[in-house]
Amino acid sequence: MKPPAFWAGSTGPGSRLAQALLSPLSAIQAAATAQRVAKPGARVDAAVLCVGNLSVGGTGKTPVAAAAMDRLADRDVAVHGLSRGYGGRLKGPERVDPELHGPDDTGDEPLLLARHASVWVSRDRVAGALRAVENGADAIVMDDGFQNPSLHKDASIIVIDGEAGWGNGRVFPAGPLREPVEAGLRRADAVVVMMPGPEDIPNFEALGLADLEKPVLRAWLEPAEPPPPGALVAFAGIGRPEKFFDAIRRQGGDVVETVAFPDHHRFSARELERLADLASGANGTLVTTEKDAVRLQAGFRETVFVSRVDARFADARALDAILQAGLDAAAARGVKAAAR
Repeated sequence: MKPPAFWAGSTGPGSRLAQALLSPLSAIQAAATAQRVAKPGARVDAAVLCVGNLSVGGTGKTPVAAAAMDRLADRDVAVHGLSRGYGGRLKGPERVDPELHGPDDTGDEPLLLARHASVWVSRDRVAGALRAVENGADAIVMDDGFQNPSLHKDASIIVIDGEAGWGNGRVFPAGPLREPVEAGLRRADAVVVMMPGPEDIPNFEALGLADLEKPVLRAWLEPAEPPPPGALVAFAGIGRPEKFFDAIRRQGGDVVETVAFPDHHRFSARELERLADLASGANGTLVTTEKDAVRLQAGFRETVFVSRVDARFADARALDAILQAGLDAAAARGVKAAAR
C-alpha cells in the first residue's frame, strides 16, 4: 500500500477531510496501544534490547538492529536476534537458516539479520526469547516489537527517518504513527535519527528531540561498495523507495529509471520480466536493495546489482553505552550472563 499524501503532511482540502474523518479511529488506536503497552512483560534470563520505531514504514531499524548485534558480538556477548517474521508463513519459534529458508518462510528482515548472528522468528515473542536463551543467548536484539509488551525490555531504541520525521504527527490511520510521539519517547531509552549521510544534521527542534533528556544518536546507511558504472534502473519495495533511489544517485550512480513497489512486495514473473526489459532498453544494469534481493528468484537475482548497506554512527561509543545500559539493567534483575 502506498502511504496517502496526507500522512506526509499534505494540507489540501481532501487531506484535511480525510484526517478529520479518520481522527476518531486514530483516537481508538492510540488508546488501545496505551492500554496494551502498560501491561508488564515476561522476563527471560537474557538481556532484551529492542530496536523499534513509532511509525509504519521504513526507518532503517533493521540495519540498526544488525549494528547492535555486531557491536555486542565484538564484545564477546552471545547475541541472538528475534523477529516476528512479518510476511513469512512460519509461526515459530524457529531458528532462521538462510540455506533452507526464504522470505516466504520467515519474511525478509530475519534473513538479513541472520547474516550477523543466530536469529529466531516467532509470532510469540516470549517463546522465541526462551528458545534463544535455551540456545545460549546472553543478549537478545529484537527487530521491531516496541509496541508489543509481552516481553520485558531492558533497553529500547527508537529509530526515526530524519527527513520524513513523524509525518503529519497523527496516529494511524489518520497518520503514520503507531502511537503518539510523546508516549513513545517516554518509554524509549534512546533515539537514533537516520540521515542520508554523515554530513547531514537533523532538525532536532522540528523532531521534538532538542530538549529530550535521553541519548539522541545520528546515523546513516553506508554502502559496502559504489554502484556500477553506466545507466542504472533502480527498483525497490521498501517503506520509502525514493530514499533508496536518492542514495544511489548520491553515490554517483546514473539512475535513468526508477520503479517503486509496496513494502515487502513479492515480485511476480511478469514484473521481473518488465524490469529486465527496462534495463535492456536502457542498455543498463538493474540495482536494488539487499532487502528486496532476498525476494527475487535466484536466477534473476544474479542479473541485479545488490546495494548492501551498513548503519554507521556519528558516535558509535554512544551506541555501545546504550547497549551496556541494557546489559546492566538485565544484570540488576538477576541475569548473570549479562553481568560483564
